[in-house]
Amino acid sequence: MTPGSLVLLHAPNTGSAAWGDLPETLRSYGLDVIAPDVAEGAGSRYVARASLIIAATAPATPLVLAAHGAAGPLLPAVALAQRAAHRAVGGYLFVDADLPRPAHAHDHDDGAEHVPSPPDWPDAPCAYLRTHADRSASPGHDRAVREARLRGWPVAEHEPPAAVAQSLSELLTTL
Repeated sequence: MTPGSLVLLHAPNTGSAAWGDLPETLRSYGLDVIAPDVAEGAGSRYVARASLIIAATAPATPLVLAAHGAAGPLLPAVALAQRAAHRAVGGYLFVDADLPRPAHAHDHDDGAEHVPSPPDWPDAPCAYLRTHADRSASPGHDRAVREARLRGWPVAEHEPPAAVAQSLSELLTTL
């Protein structure tokens, strides 16, 4: 798929600088890339701030939402906010990210980093990219890769010397 805009969401309590030169490299591939810098906040606060920044950029649709780390579980909520603003979401990319979890009756939105996903999620194709840099990361990412494969999502494992941007853009075409 060719997105209208690719939105790169960094993990909460980091910043858009965590993406390094990835946004500029993806732009050089001809993609419209938005990398909101959500300065602080987690959970609902992160979702609200990211959604306001995305809206201020007047993005082209459909959006592809890409998350890193702990931003992964927030993608369904960010997508819900985009759809509420009449912006179509065409896909989801998880880059070394945690996956959303279903909502449970005992869940409360207390500002925690994990916001339950709506029962109809995913509402668009999903894919997972595991980078070389993630190989020594927590076992949670191993679980996320296994779960993504079990869900039938395309999974790419980035291997140098290819650029992460190249791996991500190739995975984007599978959505």
